[in-house]
Parts: sequence; C-alpha cells; structure tokens
Amino acid sequence: MKRLILTLLLLVPRLANAGCTPVAMEPPRLWLASTQDPALSVTFLGHASFLLETPAGVRAVTDFSGVFAPSEPPDLVTMNHAHTTHYTLSPDPRIHYVLHGWQEGRVPPHHDVRVGDLRVTNLPTNIRNWGGGTEVNGNSIFIFESAGLCVAHLGHLHHLLEPADMDLLGRIDVLMVAVDGGYTLSQTDARAVIDQIHPRVVLPMHYFSPDRLASFLAMMRDGFEVQVQESPTVVLSRATLPERPTVIALPGPH
Repeated sequence: MKRLILTLLLLVPRLANAGCTPVAMEPPRLWLASTQDPALSVTFLGHASFLLETPAGVRAVTDFSGVFAPSEPPDLVTMNHAHTTHYTLSPDPRIHYVLHGWQEGRVPPHHDVRVGDLRVTNLPTNIRNWGGGTEVNGNSIFIFESAGLCVAHLGHLHHLLEPADMDLLGRIDVLMVAVDGGYTLSQTDARAVIDQIHPRVVLPMHYFSPDRLASFLAMMRDGFEVQVQESPTVVLSRATLPERPTVIALPGPH
C-alpha cells in the first residue's frame, strides 16, 4: 500500500503562500497528480483525538490513547503527553509510526516523519506536573503537513507561546486547541494562543461538556465565525479555507 501511495504522488513546486514550519518548507509539497484541489479530511474521534486522512489515503490519529480510535489502525499516531488519557504504551502493532511528544531520557523529542503525502514534525513545550512544578519538554505541539495545509495540534499546552516558538511554528492554517478551561489553559489564555498563531480554522477539543464548549464558542464569536456541525468530519483544502477566521465545533465523545 505504501509503495502504491508513493507511485501515485507527483512533485509540484512549493506554493509561495503555503509555508509551514521552517523544517517542513525545505522540499516541495507532494500530492496526487489527479487532484486539482487536494483536500484533507479531519474527523473528531473524541477527547483530544482527531483522524486525519490525506489525499493519498494516509491516515494519522492525534493524541492517541487507544480509547478514541478508528475501526482500522491508522498509519501513524502521535501522543502529546504521557498522561493516562493521552497516550498508550501498547498501541496496535499494525500502526507503523508511533510518535511520543514528551522527553524520554536526556534528549528532547524530535520528529520529522514522512508517510506518503503526509509530513509530521513537532515542537516540544514545557508542561505543569501534578505537584505544581514544571516538566521540561513534557508535551509537543505536532504539526501535520499535507494537501498544502499546515495543521497544528497543541496537545496539553499549558502556557502562552514565546516568540521563538512562533518562529518555529511558521504559518498554521488549522489549529486544534484544548478548551477545557482548567486542566490545560484557561479559555482566555486559549484565545490568546489562538490570537498568537492566527489560524484560519480552529477546531476545539478536550472540553468535557457541552456547557464548556458553549462558553468557549460564545467568547470566540468576537472576531471569529462560529460553526457547529452535526457531522464529526470536516473536509479542508487550501482553496476552500474560510476568508474570515472560523471556529468549527465537531461533535464527539468528551
């Protein structure tokens, strides 16, 4: 299957307005030659897990714990933080790439993985521990690049971003952000991070209850279009990105 995906791909020149993380800008983008406007399908599975499906059929799941998972194993999974509901040490052995977002040993986590028309990189961040201290490099922002789009999953981010973080992230089109208001960031700080990054699309996650989500959406209506979908899946492409920054709430288990 992987060989078939690779043979279907066509190298195309990099789009001038399609920067992603600096490390992901080096080679030209890849997408199916038969697709005029390549699209990325994103499905909210629940909690902080999304299924991303690329134009070439590569499948990745964010913040994989094994609880919120598609019926068939994906090609790649990311785990942002070693916390019980955000990771598993026993993933399905059929998953070819398992990327840990926390520091193991003395070296910060560093990933730069290509699977077909998907590229995945990460930016480590610090995180609060349960004792109120700091776990250095305990979380990663994972960046997914496909179909000319840059998608960032903030994971269990606990602080605003520094200028150096913004330089490394580059331009982000789609942002997945925890909006629980307490376990990660306050909703006000979550809005501040969104305003730092300036994505075109915001996908809220990790909100635990409809009331918590409603509170976040009410705050975001000042400056953002807000859409509440009945379907857990949204299909995104560069040509159809909204002109006005938009929050898209996808239904799913909390």
